[in-house]
Amino acid sequence: MAQVRRAPLADQAAELLLERVRAGEWALGEKLPGETTLAPQLGVGRSTVREAIRQLAGRGVLASRQGAGVFVTALDAPEDWDAVLRRAGIAAVIEARIAIETEAAALAAVRRTPADLRSIRRALADRGAQRSDIESHVDADTAFHRTIVAASHNPVLLDLFDSFTPRLRESMIEMLRLRRKFGDDADHDAHAEQVEAIADRDESAASARSRAHLLALRDALA
Repeated sequence: MAQVRRAPLADQAAELLLERVRAGEWALGEKLPGETTLAPQLGVGRSTVREAIRQLAGRGVLASRQGAGVFVTALDAPEDWDAVLRRAGIAAVIEARIAIETEAAALAAVRRTPADLRSIRRALADRGAQRSDIESHVDADTAFHRTIVAASHNPVLLDLFDSFTPRLRESMIEMLRLRRKFGDDADHDAHAEQVEAIADRDESAASARSRAHLLALRDALA
């Protein structure tokens, strides 16, 4: 049985427990052995086991139920979101944008207020004015798309978009440098058509235009 050899002990103990969960030693929903059993197996004290369990509970792998014990609630710990985004390629970033923004566009068409629509139109105008510098164009484009996500009035979609923005900016700048072409009239008109679909409360058109634009970006990478 593998034992902890280096400090910090609680971190090491948590990783060893996670490895055992990943290996299938305990099934989803199964109760773990008690601290008195786990501590000698891991080569640490009971307080270190408790801290390791707290760490894995915080990562969603284990759950402590008062009076019942500790149970497996996931068979792996999700990877840190920022690390996933840093590693993601441009195509993966665009595909994630499709998932977030096409739904946001449809919801915006249904839920947008007059104030939302004014914000979207201002952002479109700002985007249209930023056609000479790649970084300025990407920042204006991102701000435009954020106004649409905000108009969806879905806080989860907006949080996803905001957490995604640094990697999105990096990827779009990289892509436009590869393409060496951005901000032409056809591109601006496509964005304007999406705005009009939202203004007309045309849910299906708003979603379809968002999806078509982003698919064209992705397909241009091929």
